[in-house]
Amino acid sequence: MSINFSNLQFQYQKYKSDIDANIQAVLDKSNYIAGEEVNNLERELKGFTGVKHAITCSSGTDALLLAMMALDIQPGDEIITTPFTFIATAEAIALMKARPVFVDIELDTFNMDANLIEAVITDKTKAIMPVSLYGQPADMNSIQSIADKHNLKVIVDGAQSFGSTYNGKTDSNFGDISTTSFFPTKPLGCYGDGGAVFTNNNEYAEKIKMMRVHGQSKQYQHKYIGLCGRLDTIQAAVLLAKLPHYKQELKNRQKVANLYTSSMPDGVITPTIKLDRSSAWAQYTIRLDNRNSAQIKLKDNNIPTAVYYPVPLHLQKCFQYLGYKQGSFLVAEQASKKVMSLPMNPLLTKGQINYIAAQVKECFL
Repeated sequence: MSINFSNLQFQYQKYKSDIDANIQAVLDKSNYIAGEEVNNLERELKGFTGVKHAITCSSGTDALLLAMMALDIQPGDEIITTPFTFIATAEAIALMKARPVFVDIELDTFNMDANLIEAVITDKTKAIMPVSLYGQPADMNSIQSIADKHNLKVIVDGAQSFGSTYNGKTDSNFGDISTTSFFPTKPLGCYGDGGAVFTNNNEYAEKIKMMRVHGQSKQYQHKYIGLCGRLDTIQAAVLLAKLPHYKQELKNRQKVANLYTSSMPDGVITPTIKLDRSSAWAQYTIRLDNRNSAQIKLKDNNIPTAVYYPVPLHLQKCFQYLGYKQGSFLVAEQASKKVMSLPMNPLLTKGQINYIAAQVKECFL
C-alpha cells in the first residue's frame, strides 16, 4: 500500500469541476490582481469565521507582518512567542526589527505555556504571539488575561489552525489580530502562497487593507510604508471553490484523527486536544522515543512521515544573537527529538489508517 501525506491531487480531482470553472472565469476576465473573486472570498471568510473583517493577503508570513505593522510595532520592541514553531513566526518579528522573546511550551499540546509569560514581560514588551500548533489553539483565555493586565497586544499565528475552535468560536476571533496561511498543504490551501488577517477592530482593518497595497489610501496616494501583500485572484478563485466543502473536511479530519488515536500501539504518545478546543488537524503528531528508526521503517513500507520541528528556533543559527542556548527551553528541546507527524488529510481511509498503525506497531517489536 502506498500512502500520500497530504493527497492534494486526490482532493483536486474531487472538486475539479468547480476549481477549473473558477480558474477559467478569472482567465476569461484576465483580472489577475484585485479581481472580484478576492472580495467574494473575503465575504465568505467573514461568514465562516464570524469575524468582522477578513483581509486576504499574499502569505501567512505577510499576514504576520501586516498584523505587526497595523499595531505599529517598532525596532527594539519585544514580542513574546514560542520557540517550537515554523521559523516564519519569529522571523516576521525579526524582520520588523523587533525582538522575539521565547517561552517554553506545554508538552501535551506543544503550544506556548501561558504560565511562563509574565516572567519575561519587560517595559519593552509590546505583544504576545501565540501559535496554534498542529491546528489547536493555545490557552487564549489565559493569554488574553495576561495581555489585558499588562496592556499588551495579542497576535494569533493561526497558520495551521484555520477553522479550529476555542470555547465554541473559531480561532480567527481571538487576539487583537489573528492570521492564517493558505499554503497548499494547510487544512484550507490554495495552489500557491496565500494568507489572511482577521480582526474585529475597524482601525486595524483599514490600516491592513492599505498596508497590503504599499500603504495606499487611493491610487498613487500613500499614507503608510506598506508592502506588496495582495492575494492574487486565481488563488482566491481556488479557495472559493474549496471553502464550501471545508466544514465537512474538518469533520473528516477529526474522524481520521480519532481513528489514528484508537489504533496507535502502546509506546506511542498521541495528541492531546483540550476539552475547550477543537483542532483543524494540520498535522497528526505523535511522540516516540525511537523516532529515527521508526521513520526509516515506515519509509521502507511506503509511509511518509515528517518532523515539525527538528530544531527549536532558539537553537537556529540566525537567532544566536538572542543569547539563548541548549537547555534554555527544555520542553521544546525534548519535543523536537520525539515528535513525528503521520500522513494527515481528510481523504485517508480506515484501511490506510489501519495499515499505518500496524506499521507503527512493528516499530516497537
